[in-house]
Amino acid sequence: MTTKLAITKPDKTQNRWLGKLIAIIALVNFCFVVFDLSYVSWRNFYLHHWTSITQIYDPIKGIEPHRETQNYLNKVDELETQVLQNGLQSSPVENLLQELRSLSNEMIEDNPFAVANKSGILEKIKNQIRDRVHINSSHKAFALFWSQEYLSQAGWQQELNFFNTKTRPLIQTNYYRNIGTNGKFIDNFWQIDLPFVIVFALDFLIRTFSISRRSPGLNWLKAMLRRWYDIFFLLPFLRWLRVIPVTLRLHQANLLNLELVRREINHDLVANFAEEITEIVGIRLIAQMQESIGRGDVIRWLLHPETRRPYIQVNNTDEVKAIATRLVNLSVYDVLPQIQPDIEALVHHTLKSTLNQSPVYQQLQNIPGLNQLPTQFTERLAKDLSQSTYSNLKKALEDPVVGELSSRLLKNFRDALEKELQKKHNLQEIQSLLVDMLEEIKINYVRGIAEGGVEKILEEADQLHQIIHH
Repeated sequence: MTTKLAITKPDKTQNRWLGKLIAIIALVNFCFVVFDLSYVSWRNFYLHHWTSITQIYDPIKGIEPHRETQNYLNKVDELETQVLQNGLQSSPVENLLQELRSLSNEMIEDNPFAVANKSGILEKIKNQIRDRVHINSSHKAFALFWSQEYLSQAGWQQELNFFNTKTRPLIQTNYYRNIGTNGKFIDNFWQIDLPFVIVFALDFLIRTFSISRRSPGLNWLKAMLRRWYDIFFLLPFLRWLRVIPVTLRLHQANLLNLELVRREINHDLVANFAEEITEIVGIRLIAQMQESIGRGDVIRWLLHPETRRPYIQVNNTDEVKAIATRLVNLSVYDVLPQIQPDIEALVHHTLKSTLNQSPVYQQLQNIPGLNQLPTQFTERLAKDLSQSTYSNLKKALEDPVVGELSSRLLKNFRDALEKELQKKHNLQEIQSLLVDMLEEIKINYVRGIAEGGVEKILEEADQLHQIIHH
């Protein structure tokens, strides 16, 4: 007994929710990527407003407090403690002030802020101290600020409070960033990014495998190329490019509508390139026609059909000949009978106008009993002429001899025309006129595009699309 395994097709609703879930995960991951890329430049903001964030994320970026600047701040804290315990004029306080003056000189000369590319912060610190003690020299300003005499006169509590509220936050922004064995700054963001990459990799493999199964003509590699934008999720570098697959995923999951953006992008691209492409194609086409006329290809093509390239027939019918024959038959058998009274009236009027100029006709009108004869004669003659012409046309169409004579007439006409066109002066004159005419068409064609542009055409296309969709 054979047991068959029942394979249940995935529910479309389930697929849609899975697509939305992956899109949301991709958006969360991209937010982490943006935060990581902007963390170093925005670290001062996080440090002042969300210190807990810097405490968590500094180790991931290999950031730690700079030893020199951190030691400087520790000495200030120790100074404040000693002043509270022993007073400003005590020996331990004087030793700490001496050490702070020395550390200040080292900070000014060594510039520990340069490693973090924060030399501007050091300039702000020096400006604050100079302005505070009203001395232009940075070294002398720090030496005065960290002296028992100045702190006693200005009030040590007030000055330390100034330092802690104005200068300390600037010094705290400085940091040291460790460098790895590869010579680059340590960056452990991959530890946060790795779970997302694993999810994206599994989703990518499943989707591409499903595409290759649904389309037997596609192998797995070609199916991967159809999802080329998802590859940006897997790259450990240039992570900002993930904005492309994230945007597309959100649009595919109906969480973000990019239709308007797509239309605007297409409109701008078409508006920028359509005019130039149209000009190039039109000018090139006309130029090729001019070159063909100059070489005599057009004359040979018209007068020597046997030299033309073989023409592919779809239904073994010469459509041009069939259409011409059909038009002639319609004109003779269907159209002419309907307008025959009008033809008779025209012929009658023409005959009457011609006979009125004849002296014999005028004399006949003056003879009693014969004055109506010319009128009856012209009416009868006009009717006979139109009917005989119509009958002859019908017979001509049905007479094979007429067809043979017409073919011979056409051949003789073509041979005579070719003979005359082969004369140098006639050929040169016609070719020159045709080339000049095409040159005028080319100039007016480009001018028309430049004046009218393609905006009007694009607007009409948009209106047609709206009509179709509504």
